[in-house]
Amino acid sequence: MSEVAERLEKIRARVAAACARAGREPGSVTLVAVSKLKPAALIREAYAAGQRDFGENYAQELRDKATELADLAGLRWHAIGPLQTNKVKYVAKAALSFHALDRLEVAQELSRRRQDAPIPCYVEVNVGGEASKSGLAPEALGPFLESVRALPGLRVEGLMSLPPPTEDEQVARGYFRTLRELARQHGLTGLSMGTTHDFELAIEEGATLVRVGTAIFGERT
Repeated sequence: MSEVAERLEKIRARVAAACARAGREPGSVTLVAVSKLKPAALIREAYAAGQRDFGENYAQELRDKATELADLAGLRWHAIGPLQTNKVKYVAKAALSFHALDRLEVAQELSRRRQDAPIPCYVEVNVGGEASKSGLAPEALGPFLESVRALPGLRVEGLMSLPPPTEDEQVARGYFRTLRELARQHGLTGLSMGTTHDFELAIEEGATLVRVGTAIFGERT
């Protein structure tokens, strides 16, 4: 078994344990292996170990890897980073879903570019109010959703957030609960939240997708 396969096995066990603590089925959570800046060879190792969902932050890297790994049947790409309008075409063509929607002009371009079935989108919310991070303020979510839901070519599946890192479990849970409550208020069921550092807490608080990179592929250089 490769090192990547061993790490995946451990992460899957932790996902299952977190689901059990929350009274949820393991199948209710999608593990997205964040492969940004990692070589295609490692993605192939993860694929051989049964992983099918992969997350890329950069649109051009997503484009290139989708081409290089086109022989892997059933591989699903998730675009998880902020997107410029001039890079939307790569996501529209290659991605199963987009996890960082927070600008109307990007939504409009994605709607225009998408040729296949509507692309599921997760609207990014800045629950920590950090000036350095992208994402909508919670109070801006309603008007934004109203505008985006009118566009063809995309479907709002849920919300996404990357809260401030913290060692305080209760603070972390508070951020996840805020996102969960916002989703409930707006009739959404998808929650893309949780990373290597806190994915178990996110699952316990309702995450439907968790984005784990370092714990699977190792540190990035």
